[in-house]
Amino acid sequence: MTDILQASLYSYALIFLRIGSVFMLMPGFSASYVNTQVRLILALSVTIILQPLIASQLPPQPDSFALELQYMINEISIGLFLGIIMQILFFALNFAGGIASQSIGFANAQLFDPAFQGQSMLIESFLSVVALTFIFVTDIHHLMISALIDSYRLFSAAQPLPWNDLAQHLSQTLSQSFNFGFKLGAPFVAFTLIFYSCMGLISRLMPQLNIFFLSLPIQIYLGLGLLFLTVPIIINVFFRYYNEGLQFFIE
Repeated sequence: MTDILQASLYSYALIFLRIGSVFMLMPGFSASYVNTQVRLILALSVTIILQPLIASQLPPQPDSFALELQYMINEISIGLFLGIIMQILFFALNFAGGIASQSIGFANAQLFDPAFQGQSMLIESFLSVVALTFIFVTDIHHLMISALIDSYRLFSAAQPLPWNDLAQHLSQTLSQSFNFGFKLGAPFVAFTLIFYSCMGLISRLMPQLNIFFLSLPIQIYLGLGLLFLTVPIIINVFFRYYNEGLQFFIE
């Protein structure tokens, strides 16, 4: 009976290490308004539910404490890797929001961003809140949990971690998120080029006109109009990209 109890506690502990590490970094769950105790309770609840499904994929409890410690470090590392990947995928939308804020003229308007727990530009925070809302409304958080479950088929605690592959995938995801975020913000880049070109032409044709006093309200009105037109498209395209990024871990 003691051996059975120890084996159960061992499997629960290994699963909780990976799931808890992911929940500490997963978009939405890692926001500052989610208490740390709440995250731990959620991770523990998911662990209890998933233990019968995942226990067969775990290595048997080793006799050596050093080997058991290695398993625990592997589980924490895999959980942190998955959480960082989800955050990097979410970074694409924040980068696009930064471009939009610069184009509209809200670069100095700073708000607290709950997704990244820091100050960010106004449009960037707005897009983050909209994206987090859609994540839970459209059940994409279920997809993130599915990616976490299927990660046990890709990364086993008993095998050494492929650090080179993990680093390569991390760098590729970061590069893709940067490029994709720039594509999302491309309408605002084009708007900035066209707007400042027109303002420059007007200032050359009418030197006596105070172009700086005139351009700022026009830039804000036109930029907000472009934002309202493009937000549904940006959110839709972003979630396609986010789903594709999570599908890498789902069989």
